[in-house]
Amino acid sequence: MINSQINVSCQPWGEHFGCPVYLFRIENTSGAYVELTNYGATLVSVVVPDAQNNFENVVLGYSSLAAYIADECYLGATIGRFANRIAGARFTLDNIDYHLDANDGASSNHGGGNGFNSRVFGYSITDNCLLFTLQSDDNDGGFPGKLNLTVAYSWSENNELNISYRATTDKKTVANFTNHAYFNLSAKGVGIFDHSIKVYADALLDVDAAYVPTGLIKPAGNKALTGENLRDKMVADGDRASGFNDCFVLKNDSDNNLKTAAILAEKASGRTLTVLTTYPAIIVYTGDYLDCTPPGNFLRPYKPFDGLCLECQYYPDSPNHAHFPSTVLSPGDGYNETIVYKFGVVR
Repeated sequence: MINSQINVSCQPWGEHFGCPVYLFRIENTSGAYVELTNYGATLVSVVVPDAQNNFENVVLGYSSLAAYIADECYLGATIGRFANRIAGARFTLDNIDYHLDANDGASSNHGGGNGFNSRVFGYSITDNCLLFTLQSDDNDGGFPGKLNLTVAYSWSENNELNISYRATTDKKTVANFTNHAYFNLSAKGVGIFDHSIKVYADALLDVDAAYVPTGLIKPAGNKALTGENLRDKMVADGDRASGFNDCFVLKNDSDNNLKTAAILAEKASGRTLTVLTTYPAIIVYTGDYLDCTPPGNFLRPYKPFDGLCLECQYYPDSPNHAHFPSTVLSPGDGYNETIVYKFGVVR
C-alpha cells in the first residue's frame, strides 16, 4: 500500500531475453484501475465504470507477455526514440547527417525496428507513481547521444491517468515520445464508429501517400473534428471505410501548460475520455491498419477500427522541417512533456 488511497501491486509476468518482466496494477478506492508492464513501458488495461457503474477495460490489450512480444501494432506501448515518421530515415543536425533504421518503406517510424516498445525497462514505485526507466545508447537506431528516459505513470481517485516523459542526453539529439494506446470506450468488441470526438485544432499537417509531412500546415477543413460520430466523418474507400491518420495542430500552444487536446465519448456506455497535454500536436488514428495475430481482449485478433489512438506528440518528421516545433534535445537540457487521459461518464 503506497498511501491511503492508491494501491500499487506487482506480479511476475515472464522474461524477455533474460530480463524479468512484471505486470503492475494501480487501483483507486472506487475499484477503477490501470495495468502496466515494464515491457515497452506499456499500458495494458484501463478498467473504468460506465454510466451504470459496470467496470470494463477500455483499451486494446493482451493477456500475456508472449502476445505483446508478437504484437506489431504497438498496443499501449511507449514510443521512442522518435514517435511517428522521419522521412528517408535520415536527418541533419549541426551539419552532421544521421542515418536511421528504415522500417516503414523509406522512413523510420516509431524509432525503427527495435524501438522502445520492445525494450524491457527498469522500474521503481514512488508514492502512487510507477516509474519506468531506460538508457538508450549512442547510435541506438541511428540516433545520436546516450539518452536516459523516465516514463512516469500515475492514477488518481478521479480516474485520471497521467503520463510524463523526462529525458536527458549527453550529445545533441532529437526526441519525441508518446503512448500508442488504442481506446474503445464501449468495451464490447464492436468498432469505434459510434464514438463521437472533438479535437481542439483548426489545422493539420499535409502529408504524402506514405503519411510523411510535406511541410505544409493547412486548415483542417472537412477533417475538422467538432463532436461528430466517427461514422459520419469516415470516407468510403471501395468496400471499406477510410478513417483518420492525421496530425492535428493544437490550439492555445503559446506555452507548455496542460491544454485540452480532445474529448472522446461513447453514448451507449456513457463513458467519456478527455485528453490533455503539453505537446503541440495530437495524432488521431482510427486503426485502419490494425491487423494483429494474437487474440486480444475480444477473444479474437484485433481488426481495423477496433480501437482509436490519440497520440499526443511533436510533429512527425520535425528534424527535417525547420519551421516545425523543435525536437532537439541538448546536453544540460531536459525533455519534459505530459499526457493526461481523464475518464468520466455522462449519466
